[in-house]
Amino acid sequence: MSKPAILCIASYFKGEAFIEEAKRQGCRVLLLTEERLAHSPWPHDAIDEFHLTPDLSNERWIINTVSYLCRERRMDRIVPLDEYDVPMAAALREHLQIPGMGESITRRFRDKLAMRVSAREAGLPVPEFIGVLNYDRLHGFMTQVPPPWLLKPRTEAGAMGIKRIDNPDALWHWLDQLGDEQSFFLLEQYLPGDVYHVDSLVWDGAVVFASVQQYGQPPLNVAHEGGVFITRTLPDESDDAQALRQLNDRVLRALGMTRGATHAEYIKSHADGQFYFLEVAARVGGAHIADLIEHAAGINLWAEWARIVAADARGEVYRLPETKKVYAGLLVCLAKQEYPDLNAYDDPEVVWTLRKKNHAGLIVASPDFERMQTLLDSYAQRFAEDFLAYAPPKDKPTE
Repeated sequence: MSKPAILCIASYFKGEAFIEEAKRQGCRVLLLTEERLAHSPWPHDAIDEFHLTPDLSNERWIINTVSYLCRERRMDRIVPLDEYDVPMAAALREHLQIPGMGESITRRFRDKLAMRVSAREAGLPVPEFIGVLNYDRLHGFMTQVPPPWLLKPRTEAGAMGIKRIDNPDALWHWLDQLGDEQSFFLLEQYLPGDVYHVDSLVWDGAVVFASVQQYGQPPLNVAHEGGVFITRTLPDESDDAQALRQLNDRVLRALGMTRGATHAEYIKSHADGQFYFLEVAARVGGAHIADLIEHAAGINLWAEWARIVAADARGEVYRLPETKKVYAGLLVCLAKQEYPDLNAYDDPEVVWTLRKKNHAGLIVASPDFERMQTLLDSYAQRFAEDFLAYAPPKDKPTE
């Protein structure tokens, strides 16, 4: 058959490995990104057509733009490279009738209220929650569920825009500030606990790969209080890893994931020791998690996602390549230095370092879990002393 044509849309610079692998798989790759990203280091050798637009968030504008492109070229699949592009990709698929996740299924992987409702209806454990819609029901929720609560934007990524609410007066204050935007939020029970993430590849509705990690501190705490972002892979035979694999399978089936990459987060409550589903995204995890997993498992999730899309477009079967099992840990923090010097972190287990302005980061990897954990603990303390800076949390993403 002719080369499958894949349109990638990206409102942020990322996904280079996806683009390069899609090209290696014999696909024709089109990239639509914003004008402000025109000079980012995209892998142009792997891009057949490079298109720019002023704003990727204007749905009608983008539908018109892509429909115009379709007049003279075929598009077989549409792939969002960033969390914020997931709804746009779904809208384009619906409008152009291109296979892939449509708007209803996509909403379960983008809208925190929709994903919680779907999970609860499937009998999955989730923190108590309510949409910020009906005031009588909000009063009832606050009477039945003791504070503190979390006021969460329904469609922001990660910890962006989340507010801790300690009493009803504080909630009404924030709702007054939000005005007509308040229906785009939910109120959720705050569960103290340890937070984990499971990063998966899915083919024909089955999870064919899953890597289980535990954060050092919950991302919400790091975002709001500062500190070093830490995550590490867990031993497959551990009770936590086995329980999370089972729960993750149930979550992805319940929400309707059929093919692609996912990043899901879960919390193990300090109160009852039970795992609760927090959220899931239909994309590769951010914050260099894909780099961590590549050093732990030997596969790049961006590249495997591209192989899944290419196989689907060709009507072939995706087969996971052979993986390895090494324990890896990731540390990243804001740095007070413009370009931090990491040369003193010279243990042989250091397999990757971050090169980014005002950031420090590295990955350690070892076949020995205890060795990896010892290094991670030691480096976390040193990062705090050598580099750590703090910036107030953002309510909206910035470039």
